[in-house]
Amino acid sequence: MSRRTGAPALAAALLLGGTACSIVPTSSPTVQITQAPERPAPDFVSEPLPPARGAAPEDVVRGFIDAAASSVSERPVAKEYLTPETAETWSDAGGITIISPGFATAASETGSVVVTADLVGTVDQRGIFTVAGTEPFSYVFPLVEVDGEWRISDPPEGLVILETDFERLYDPVDAYFLDPTLRQLVPDPRYLIGGEAQPTALVERLVQGPSAALAAGVSNPMAGAGLARTVTVDDQVATVDLTDLDIDATTPLRELSAQLVWSLTRLDDLVIRSVVITLDGEPLPLDGVPLEQTTDDWTAFDPDATPLETVGHYLDAGLLRTVEDGAPAPGPAGSSGYGLSSAAVSADARTGELTFLAGVRPEAGQATLLAGPYGGELAPVLTARTLSAPTVAAIRPEVWVVRDGVEIVRVPAGSRPQAVSAPTLAGLGRAQLIELSPDGVRVAVVVTDPQGVPRLHVGTVVRSEEGGVAVRDLPQVAPTLSPVVDVAWRSNGELWVLAGDPGEEAPYSLGVDGWGLAQLSSAGLPDQPTSLGAAPGREPLVVADGRLWQWARGSWVTLVPGREPLAGSAPFYPL
Repeated sequence: MSRRTGAPALAAALLLGGTACSIVPTSSPTVQITQAPERPAPDFVSEPLPPARGAAPEDVVRGFIDAAASSVSERPVAKEYLTPETAETWSDAGGITIISPGFATAASETGSVVVTADLVGTVDQRGIFTVAGTEPFSYVFPLVEVDGEWRISDPPEGLVILETDFERLYDPVDAYFLDPTLRQLVPDPRYLIGGEAQPTALVERLVQGPSAALAAGVSNPMAGAGLARTVTVDDQVATVDLTDLDIDATTPLRELSAQLVWSLTRLDDLVIRSVVITLDGEPLPLDGVPLEQTTDDWTAFDPDATPLETVGHYLDAGLLRTVEDGAPAPGPAGSSGYGLSSAAVSADARTGELTFLAGVRPEAGQATLLAGPYGGELAPVLTARTLSAPTVAAIRPEVWVVRDGVEIVRVPAGSRPQAVSAPTLAGLGRAQLIELSPDGVRVAVVVTDPQGVPRLHVGTVVRSEEGGVAVRDLPQVAPTLSPVVDVAWRSNGELWVLAGDPGEEAPYSLGVDGWGLAQLSSAGLPDQPTSLGAAPGREPLVVADGRLWQWARGSWVTLVPGREPLAGSAPFYPL
């Protein structure tokens, strides 16, 4: 899946075939993600074993946790570890609490067993993962004797599952929704158990709508619809029969179709090449669209599309250059120069032509944001004591910066600066870096907390009909990763991050929800990387030892094979 390119695939979700299955107790504490283990791929995985005769209390509790790693609906083996009365009422559908494999058990004299573990995170009943904070998992399992055998009398709600088992059983998938312009698909990560029910479970998630964190920033063409029957897959063709969908001239049927086709054809567990969409058994009334739709019919909605003119840019002694052999960018920014320390470039969403350039010029005691046409003259648009590196998104010709570490400001091309409401930012600390996702719906912010540690936060961009723009909650997505040095979007659902103490910085990848944190190779670099640039469909760039390097097949290489690396700083890709 594109969302997990370059990172180990981890997962969690629900088994749905029209009915709910297992997930996480919403009341459970959340937990820290550590480096993700490699996903095992055994030829055969046996089902968990029932309790052994005469098993000690600790063995019963460990067996119960092992029994969560079952692909059988309702986990019948897990119920064998419970008292008969408890087995009647316990359900695996409450949610999933994911813990590290190295958990500890301690039995008391009363027969109860305390389990403690590093908490990785939780997955709710809609398959939405929440990364944990710093609190560990701890639960007291009461046990009683039943016919001479120890059994659990009060288990946690839902499942407690080991990270390795969770990864083996569940798949990370993207449920796609639409940005407010209805032009760009936006991924909303979900975790679904593998098998034939997965397509139905995914469409159910689309009908239910986006996650709470994303809901205010996207539109859902599927809202109000339902599934008339389960999704079927025959010869790599999925058939989705909808119901309760009101059709009129304003119904976004094309957007709904793109949403379904891109979501279903990106499933890893089943190969789906095309999708037939019907409404109460009749084809959707779409002119010029074949019955069997593929992503080729909806290329304009490609969630990972990048403008054709996009080549990497960087700065060298204040001059803007491209990675094409260090050639100067057109116009004064690349020739006489403005003394820029960072820059960003927007492209026309229709033609891919580079159109809008913004850059920060540091001066004595202050910084100035310059903006103007790409290849043309730039003019001052904003001054402050400090300005972060500018960032742009693919949907709108506007640039965002952080002014003086406390205020997010956006500058639309040809317009005046406008404040972005971010009510939670001040309570987190001082913002150092800001990066819009390519679809413009999310924003990654590196905030130095009150203890002086830069940490990574991700929020949703909310645009009102009156024109106001806000960033609401900014939760941490990588609590174990610090200090954060730089961040960039590899895709709309995947972040690349540079993190580590000075002299120990390393590249990492992770999903936008914090799942799948993995350290990447530093092979080929002469020193620790200090700056990062990335974009969908483009190989990431880093600066190490004051020179530029490019990611290629798992290691870092010079931009021009066989030549010395180019000197430069602040690499980025236009969007």
